[in-house]
Amino acid sequence: MKKIKVVVVDDSALVRSLLAEIINKQSDMTCVGAANDPLIAREMIRDLNPDVITLDIEMPKMDGLDFLGRLMRLRPMPVVMISTLTERGAEVTMRALELGAIDFVAKPRIGLTDGLKELSANIVEKIRIAAAAQIKRTPPTQAVARPDGSSGGSVALNAPIGRISTEKLVCIGASTGGTEAIKEILTRLPADAPGVVITQHMPPGFTTSFATRLNSLCQITVQEAVHGSRILPGHAYIAPGGKHFRIDRSGANYVCVVEEGELVNRHRPSVEVLFKSAAKVVGKNAYGIMLTGMGGDGAKAMKEMKDAGSYNYVQDEASCIVFGMPREAILCGAADEVLPLLDIAPALLQRLKGSSDRYRV
Repeated sequence: MKKIKVVVVDDSALVRSLLAEIINKQSDMTCVGAANDPLIAREMIRDLNPDVITLDIEMPKMDGLDFLGRLMRLRPMPVVMISTLTERGAEVTMRALELGAIDFVAKPRIGLTDGLKELSANIVEKIRIAAAAQIKRTPPTQAVARPDGSSGGSVALNAPIGRISTEKLVCIGASTGGTEAIKEILTRLPADAPGVVITQHMPPGFTTSFATRLNSLCQITVQEAVHGSRILPGHAYIAPGGKHFRIDRSGANYVCVVEEGELVNRHRPSVEVLFKSAAKVVGKNAYGIMLTGMGGDGAKAMKEMKDAGSYNYVQDEASCIVFGMPREAILCGAADEVLPLLDIAPALLQRLKGSSDRYRV
């Protein structure tokens, strides 16, 4: 069996040694090189032709983000970021995913040796996923004006929908590659869109930066879900990293339920948890969206949503970084439409504009 060739790029000799040891213990991968700065890494990539690189962010001679940007322009390849779990580390990691990194590992700030060894299963799983991922760049989008007159970040937004029933709710699930896919959906929604609830597989400490970044780009308001808060139209709520997120009712209103709990499908937050609650609480007023990701989390619950009357969109294989979760949703019979990523929001808005539940004004 052909082994996955990995180049490790990190300015810490200890980290390079630990990562190489973790990689070389696997039967299906090998560390073919370790570089302490991007300039050496550039030569290694040229000479060794690796399948995946792991990349630190803060390094001498060239910042990891600068190197990643150049790499994805000149020689796109799978990259797994090794990110320190700090506020700045989270912000920079979000930027790395935007530039094209497949995924990231949150590097512990203390107890580095034991911490990385504890993360070894997570690290090698992400390397395997990256090796199989489709590397692509989303075309740049046009800047637009936000409602407050400031410059938004991304796309020519659709016209307002007009008043629709506040019962409507959009439910999104994603994993690997999902941060950019979610951005492509949310930046195409007008300010009067229905409420949106989102579970993206992400560890604690990173979803705050993710929500803040999206909020700066969108006409809708984007925030982390807070337990007990009302779900409002024109707002999107993201599951906090490391916690489950589901929907409940309080009288006539939908509310956020954020809670601890056991892993579901090896994940917390889990798409399964969110989609099951949508099937139970929202029913025919839900619109489900399954985006890129490894595994099958949420697929069966999305079928439950459909059985309860929801209308579901699933991202197609060609536009996915990883087709696992969408494939499983399709195989479960959960999809009403399978569409390229950039067609999902327009299709959703067209359906909302034609909804028989619209308020006529």
